[in-house]
Amino acid sequence: MESESLQIRVHGAASLPTLIYLPGLHGDWQLVTRFRLALAGRVRFVEFTYPNTVTWSLEDFAAAVETKLCEHGIERGWLLAESFGSQVAWPLIARRCRCEEAESQSAVHNSVSEKCTSPARRLAAFHADGLILAGGFVRHPWLGGVCMTEWLCRRAPLPWLTAVVTGYAVIARWRFKQSPEVLSALRDFKARWGEPLRHAAVHRLRLIAANDPRDIARSATLPVFQLTGAMDPVVPWLPVQRRLRRECPGWLADRVVWTADHNVLGTGTREAAAQVLAWMGASRKSEVGSQKPDIPR
Repeated sequence: MESESLQIRVHGAASLPTLIYLPGLHGDWQLVTRFRLALAGRVRFVEFTYPNTVTWSLEDFAAAVETKLCEHGIERGWLLAESFGSQVAWPLIARRCRCEEAESQSAVHNSVSEKCTSPARRLAAFHADGLILAGGFVRHPWLGGVCMTEWLCRRAPLPWLTAVVTGYAVIARWRFKQSPEVLSALRDFKARWGEPLRHAAVHRLRLIAANDPRDIARSATLPVFQLTGAMDPVVPWLPVQRRLRRECPGWLADRVVWTADHNVLGTGTREAAAQVLAWMGASRKSEVGSQKPDIPR
């Protein structure tokens, strides 16, 4: 039986800058534990676990995220969108743009009461201060690979896929000096794997293959950054960076962590954490200055 609701956890004081993690294809907060611990005390870290749904659209994911944020009194913050999470981030940003457009039209018609209670306002109460794509993308640059992965995930025997998940957890324990909390998260990650999550992953891959958020990216003016691991066979990072630089007006910088793989937050934690903090800090300083900030690369 699939989990039917989006889960949220909030770490850190409300007075700290808010960083909201949208997980990748695996769909939970287990693999980001090491990164979260590296940022402890410096940000309010908000993390999600997706339900194992096979019916939600990307707009449904975005609406559920926004609802959970509002329930916890989180009205603004930075989005840290990992892989599949980037496909949730774009409609979340678009919802706010539609809200602001509706409010502008309402103001033109001098309808203050309608502006405050319009459906658009109720549906888009979250404001993204910036977007950091961690192995994320706009339109996936290799759709053939997405379709092949979907076929393998759907048709391969479950024990084979379980062996891959187990192998990744073993390598992660061997590669890094892990804290007890990280080791516990890896065990929970392995325990979550099964038929419901397999079907949910297949559904998410289909959503990626069908999605084209380039129009949203072309109209996005919020600060946009891209962080990737050099050894990433899942999302080729060079075409992603070229497209962002060429087509996204909000793009400011990108960074390749040369020792990391697709899970750049987990395998390049030290460099990734420092870069995320630097980008957030530089953009906050620019809000009180009149000149374009010198964004660290």
